[in-house]
Order: sequence, then structure tokens, then C-alpha cells
Amino acid sequence: MTFQRARSEEQREVRRQAILDTAAAMLGEMPVADVSLNELSRRVGLAKSNVLRYFESREAVLLALLDDFMRSWLAELDGELAADLDPVLPAEVRSEQLAEVLSRTLAGRVALCDLVGAQGGVLEQNVSAEVVRGHKRALLAHLATMVGLVRRAVPELGEGAQLVCLQATVMAGALSTYCSPTPAVLAAYAAEPELAVLQFDLRESLRVAIVTAILGALPRPPGG
Repeated sequence: MTFQRARSEEQREVRRQAILDTAAAMLGEMPVADVSLNELSRRVGLAKSNVLRYFESREAVLLALLDDFMRSWLAELDGELAADLDPVLPAEVRSEQLAEVLSRTLAGRVALCDLVGAQGGVLEQNVSAEVVRGHKRALLAHLATMVGLVRRAVPELGEGAQLVCLQATVMAGALSTYCSPTPAVLAAYAAEPELAVLQFDLRESLRVAIVTAILGALPRPPGG
């Protein structure tokens, strides 16, 4: 892919989106840690200095991609919850259904989970305060959307819905780091099968963690 000099705002947006699309494709092939600015520049057909005209660092690219991935996931989540939750069932049953949808849709987006897991320790490094402020504002907007969806599914959660949403996304990021073992780890499990108890399935681990968080946040009946 090659580009002429971007002269209009529309051309600049096309180039910016090409950078994000290329980074997304790379995340389909490699973990976050292996996405380098040099390789990204080569694949998108721009000099590294030109990529830096649009994003101030590799981490800024990935934070913008995290924003895009979250927006896309929440749009999917809205439809999945509307299709899979039965509003007439008891809160505990709807909580199980909610946990199933959250875990299924998150586990189906491994790159999103990996970016969430890298957010605090990696992606928020080597970026300016301005980029961080924009990123945090986007996260707050996504959180508000997610809280609205969760409260629609289980209104009984009330204010506890926000904590559930925060826990679900943080757990998705944390668990994803354990659910994609390296070849060396897989070899260790093969050599000593008893070690494989430490291997997690992302979807099932998330489901259990999320349903525990939801049930823990539900109000207790008097004397219950």
C-alpha cells in the first residue's frame, strides 16, 4: 500500500484509518508486545515519521484501536443481550444469562482482551497527557454504554452494575494473558500434564468470574 501526500482532512482520515486497520490485522497474527512501529510502518506503506504525524507513538495507535474495538464490541453486545436474555426470568437466572453473553462475546474478541490487559502497564506508557485524557474520556463513554446494557438486562443490580462492568473488563484483560500460552508453556504442560491445571479456558473462566461478580453485587433480601 502506498499513499500520496495527504492534503485534505478526508485524505488524512483515510490514512489514519489505514494505520488502524493495519494494526488490527497485525493483532490477528501476533500479541500486543510484538506489534512494532517499524513493522506497522512497513505494512501500511508509510515512513515511520509519517505514521508519527497521525499517532505520537505505537502505544497511541493501540489505544485508538482499543477505543474502536470497544465500540464494536458494545454494538455486538447490545444485540446479543436483546436476543438471549428473557426479562421475565428471576434475577439469578438472568445473571447467568448475562455472564454467558459477556464471556462469549469477550472471548470471541481476543485482540480486545489483549489490549485491555496491556492497557495500564504498556499502552498508557510513552503517550502524552493529552492522549491519555482522550483515551480516558472514551473509556468513560464506553463504560456508561456498558452499564446501561447491563442494567437493562439485570435492573436489580442498580448502582452495582458499574462495578460489575469494571470487573468484567478487567478480568477479561487479566485472564487473556493466561489463556494464550507460549510454545514453551505448552511444551511444559505436555511434558508434565499435572501442570495443565494452571491452563485456563478464556470463555469459561470469564463466565465463572463474571457470574460471581454479578451475584455478589445483587442486593440481599432482608434476612437473606
